[in-house]
Amino acid sequence: MDIIDNPFFELAAILIIASVVGLVGRMLKQPLIVAFIGVGILVGPWGLDLLESIEQVHLLAELGIAILLFVIGLKLDVKLIRSTGKVALLTGLGQVIFTSFFGYLIAIALGFTVITALYVAVALTFSSTIIIVKLLSDKKEIDSLHGQISIGFLIVQDIVVVLVMIFLSAIGTETAASPAYDVALVMLKGVAALGVIGLMMRFVLPPVVRTMVHSPELLILFSISWALLLAAAGDYLGFSKEVGAFLAGVSLASTDYRELISGKLTTLRDFLLLFFFVTLGAGLDLSLIGDQIRPALIFSFFVLIGNPLIVLVIMGLMGYKKRTSFLAGLAVAQISEFSLILAALGLSIGHIDEETMGLITLVGLITIGLSTYMILYSHQIFETISPFLEVFEKKDPHRELKSRQMGKADYDVIVFGLGRYGNNIAKSLERTGRNVMGVDFDPGAVNKWTEKGRMAQLGDAEDPDLPEMLPIANAKVIISTLPDYTINLYLLKMLKHHKFQGRIVLTQHSADHAQELVEAGAHLILYPFVDAVGSSFVSKLEECFTKHEENVGNSKKPLSRA
Repeated sequence: MDIIDNPFFELAAILIIASVVGLVGRMLKQPLIVAFIGVGILVGPWGLDLLESIEQVHLLAELGIAILLFVIGLKLDVKLIRSTGKVALLTGLGQVIFTSFFGYLIAIALGFTVITALYVAVALTFSSTIIIVKLLSDKKEIDSLHGQISIGFLIVQDIVVVLVMIFLSAIGTETAASPAYDVALVMLKGVAALGVIGLMMRFVLPPVVRTMVHSPELLILFSISWALLLAAAGDYLGFSKEVGAFLAGVSLASTDYRELISGKLTTLRDFLLLFFFVTLGAGLDLSLIGDQIRPALIFSFFVLIGNPLIVLVIMGLMGYKKRTSFLAGLAVAQISEFSLILAALGLSIGHIDEETMGLITLVGLITIGLSTYMILYSHQIFETISPFLEVFEKKDPHRELKSRQMGKADYDVIVFGLGRYGNNIAKSLERTGRNVMGVDFDPGAVNKWTEKGRMAQLGDAEDPDLPEMLPIANAKVIISTLPDYTINLYLLKMLKHHKFQGRIVLTQHSADHAQELVEAGAHLILYPFVDAVGSSFVSKLEECFTKHEENVGNSKKPLSRA
C-alpha cells in the first residue's frame, strides 16, 4: 500500500500539521479554534488535499461534539435549568425571531428574491453551540451566569434549527401536509424521550453510577457509552445527536460524581474536537464565494453587532445587568455550522443557488473568526464600551439582586469563590463568631450556600459594578479564594478604587505573583496547597481583623501588611 493512501499516515500528518499550526497560532497569540479551522482549509481540497478518509475523520468529529455536549449537560443540573430556563427560552426564541425579521429586511433591500432572503435570514439566526461552549470552557466561564444563559439559549436555537430543517426537508419531498406532521411527530417523540430519561434519572441511573464509581475506568466507559447511546437515539428520533448527548449529560448532572466524570473527559473532548474544526475548515467551498464580498460584509456586520444588541435588549427588559447581557450576547455574534447545513439543504432542494451558498459560507468564515476574538477579549471590550450600554439596563436589575435589604446588612467577611476552599474558610470563621457573606459567579454554588442559611450574592469578581451591589463599606476583611492572578489583581484595584478600608486577603499558587499582589496592596496571601484551614490559619485571619480595628481608630495611619 502506498504510504500516502494509508489512513493512519493521513491521520498522523493531519495531527502534525495541527500541532505546528497550533503552536504558531499560540506564539502569535491567536485562538486555537481559528488555527484549527485554518488547518482544515490547509489539508482540504483547497490546500494540500490530504483528507481522503473523510468519513473516519467526520466520525471522530461527531464523537467530539457528542462528548462536548455531554460534558456541558453534566454541568446543568435540574435546579439550574429551573433558574435559567425562562431567560434561555425567551432569549433564544426572541433572538431567532428578531434576527430573522431584520435579516430578511436587509436581504430584500439588497435585491434578493423572497425565498433567498428567507434562507439567508434564517441562516443568520443560528449560532455555533460547539464553538461557543469550547471558548467558554477555555475561559472557565461555563459555570458563570452568562455562560449558563448562553448555553441555554444556544440549545433552544439548536432545537429550532432541527425543526426548521425537518420542515424544509418535508417541503422538498412534496408530500401533502407532511411538514406539519413531521414537526409534530418529532416534538411528540421528544416529549416521550424526556419522560423516559426522567424516569431513568429517578430510578435507574443513580444506583448504576454508584455501582461503577469504585472503578473510574468503568465509570468513564459507561459515561461515554451513555452519551453516545442517547446521541444516536436523538439522531434516530429526529431531534439531532447534539440534543441527545446534551440530555445524557443532564441525566447524570444530579449525581454526586458529575465533576469526576467531566474532569476525566476534558482531555478526550479537546482532542476529538480538533477533528470537528478541521472538517469545518475542509468543508468550506471557497469557489462559491465569488462576488459576494459586499453583501457578506453587510450581513457579517449585522451578525457581529445586531445579534448581540438583540440579546442585550431582551435580557435588559427581563431585569439582567448590562454586563451579563453583553457577555451572553456575544454568544450569538457568529453563524453556526447548522447555517451551512441549512444552506446546503436549500441548494439540494433547489430553493437557492450556489452564489447564495457562497454568501452564507463567507459570512460564516468572517463571523466565526471575528467573534472568537470578541469572546476571548469580552471583558476588555465591555470595560471600553460599558458607558454606552447603560440604556440596556433597568434601574433595578432585579434578576441579579437577591434582596434590596442586603446592602443594609453588616458582614465581617466577604468571601469571593464559594468552592471547597471558600466553604472551609467560611466554616472556620463562623466558628469564631464572624458573620460571613459569599460571592460567586456560579449560580449552583450560590444556591448551595443559601441552602445552608448563609447570605450569598451572584456576581463576577471582574464586574466593575460589583462593589456597588455588595455591603463592602462595613466589611472588615475581603477574601478571594480564586487562584487566578489576573482576577485577583483586578479585584484588588477595584476595591482600592472604591476606597475599601478593610484588609484584603488573596489566594495564589505562585510565589512571584504573590509578591506582586503584596506590592500592589494585598495584606495577606493564602496558599491553598500549603495553608491548611486550621487554628494557625484562623489566627492569621484574626490578625487581619485586629489590624483593621487598629486602623479604624487612626485613618491616617498607613495600612500594614499581615
